[in-house]
Amino acid sequence: MTTILYILAGIVVLVIILALIAPKNYDVSRSIKVQQSVPVVFEYLKYLKNQDNWSPWGKRDPNMKKEFEGIDGEIGATSKWEGNKDVGSGEQEIKRIVENEVIESELRFLKPWKSQSDAYLRVKETSEGETEVTWGFSGKNKFPVSIMMLFMNMDKAVGKDFEEGLVSLKDILEK
Repeated sequence: MTTILYILAGIVVLVIILALIAPKNYDVSRSIKVQQSVPVVFEYLKYLKNQDNWSPWGKRDPNMKKEFEGIDGEIGATSKWEGNKDVGSGEQEIKRIVENEVIESELRFLKPWKSQSDAYLRVKETSEGETEVTWGFSGKNKFPVSIMMLFMNMDKAVGKDFEEGLVSLKDILEK
């Protein structure tokens, strides 16, 4: 009986130590330069429906069910999706727009697990007729997910998806 108590105490101590050292936050982003002016790029980016054209997740489930609420391109507009196991289900709501600078939204993932992240699309002029687009998201790792993040790198998990999406976006905007 004493051995079992020591084992349980050891497991509890291990979980506490892992929870203390686990990453509490994440911020993943990628950037690309597009041969278009900031106003042209920003006007395209602010519409949630346009994301279907360049987002890598739309390609992973062409039969994904999509629903939009509110006025697309304005604060409060919401895109809801329900897809296969590769894309899950959730919603994205535009929370803040600073014209020709940033679009911020809240991502609420429902499946395969519940989580919330803050997403952003930032633009800035790098030279005349050239715009740098930064796509990213950030959030907090809550216990017990934070412990899983010791063994999973969020940047590696979604960074390539951001790169793929930005290349598609560049192709669209430079046509």
